[in-house]
Amino acid sequence: MLRLENKVCVVTGAARGIGKAIAEAFASEGARVYAIDLPSAEFETPERGLESGGEIIHVNADITDSDSVRASFMRVKKECGRLDALANNAAIISYEMLGMISKDKLRKMFEVDVFAMIEMIQYASRLMARNGGGSIINMASIVGTNGAAGQLAYAAAKGAVVALTKSAAKELAPQNIRVNAVAPGMVATKRLVAEMSGRFEEKTGNIGLGRMATPEDIANVYLFLASNAASYISGQILGVDGCMVL
Repeated sequence: MLRLENKVCVVTGAARGIGKAIAEAFASEGARVYAIDLPSAEFETPERGLESGGEIIHVNADITDSDSVRASFMRVKKECGRLDALANNAAIISYEMLGMISKDKLRKMFEVDVFAMIEMIQYASRLMARNGGGSIINMASIVGTNGAAGQLAYAAAKGAVVALTKSAAKELAPQNIRVNAVAPGMVATKRLVAEMSGRFEEKTGNIGLGRMATPEDIANVYLFLASNAASYISGQILGVDGCMVL
């Protein structure tokens, strides 16, 4: 039996990279996936139905815009009447030393990585509660749990994700809604590979397993947490970092 057969899922930041891998993993296991990304985004995975019975549906929406978020969930409610899993993947990252962080950049970081995530959880949990529960999986980071020099703004935002995940899990547990977060280390997305050209050996030297994660490595953890196999797991921050040392 497919792990997400007949399930309805929402994935943010789904046009490429980790979000794309999550959407594909969910759909391959039978889910109807609403893949959300910015109106300007070009989806690397086309809208399509899969042999598994799963389906990927593109939704162009800005998750920092409340009207767009509301419209996206209203569409899910109208077309499916339910929501089983939310993958809160969308995020932005920055590399700046403490003295170079502006209030505007810090505000933007929190708008995307924290405030938008909370609003997504608000809408998703209301829809899940109507149908007996669901699973919410947030994108945290090893930087949010351990800290990293030159990434104070990002660490602060992801630290907030860790805290809100634990709090939301406690609040939503009576409604059978599980809330967890995934905390990756370095993931070999196309963007990161391009940014790190020529420095792979240096960066992977701090990773116990000797390699970066693939987007699929992260997607597999999301898939597990969205499935019934994780039905007794909530309020957890799962490190997926290959035993990386920061």
